[in-house]
This record gives sequence, C-alpha cells and structure tokens, in this order.
Amino acid sequence: MPRKDAIKNLKDQLIRRHEALQRAVDGDLSLLRELHQERTGDVLDAAADSVQDELNSQLVEVESRELSAIEEAIERINQGTYGDCESCGKPIPLTRLRAIPYATDCIGCRREAENKTTTTGAVKWNRVFDNAEADSV
Repeated sequence: MPRKDAIKNLKDQLIRRHEALQRAVDGDLSLLRELHQERTGDVLDAAADSVQDELNSQLVEVESRELSAIEEAIERINQGTYGDCESCGKPIPLTRLRAIPYATDCIGCRREAENKTTTTGAVKWNRVFDNAEADSV
C-alpha cells in the first residue's frame, strides 16, 4: 500500500479514536459531576470516593492529552507534514505510525530525546538487564 493511502487510513483511524475519546472524556466528566452531588455515607465511603475521584481525574487527564496529540496529528495531515520526524525531518516508518498514529518523531530521535532527559541517578529500565549481566561477568 502506498504511503499516501496508508496515511489516509491512519487519518480515518485518528478521527474514529478522537470521537471515541471525546465521548469517554465527556462521560467521565459527567460521572465526576454526578458523584460530587451524591456524597453520602461515612468517612470510609468518603475516602473511597476520594480515591475514585483521583483515579477518574487522572484518566481524564491522560485521555485529554491523547486527544490533543490526535488533534495535532490530524492538523499535520491537513498541512501535509504528517509522518515526518520533527527532529530530523526524515519520514517516520509506517510501522511506528500504525503503532502510535500521533507520533511526531522517529524511533532514533525519540531514543535520543529520552536519553537526554534521563536525569543523573535515574534508573534506565531498558538497561537494567544489560548492567546486571555486566556485573556478573
């Protein structure tokens, strides 16, 4: 399948995902509003409600970030810049775009950015086993 056709399919997929996420966020927000109005019970119920509220708000935050990323990807498609790495300018492989349709960078540039943002002393989890093998030799 030519790249142009694949990008059109990805745009359709992004639009469907956007609509589904928008419905989910709207539902999560209305559920949060309803729960705030129905507060009854003892201290344990209030604590459980508080934990549930926190989980729901975190879910809404994650879904909102994904919505923004999808909207930006659709805009890049409309502008004709979708599928090009924002760092190096090379085309992002279709396999990466199929896995993460709103990706803005190729795997090489993503790895480089992650390596730069790793703070001193932080565990590089993708290297834990490499280090353990080196220690045992």
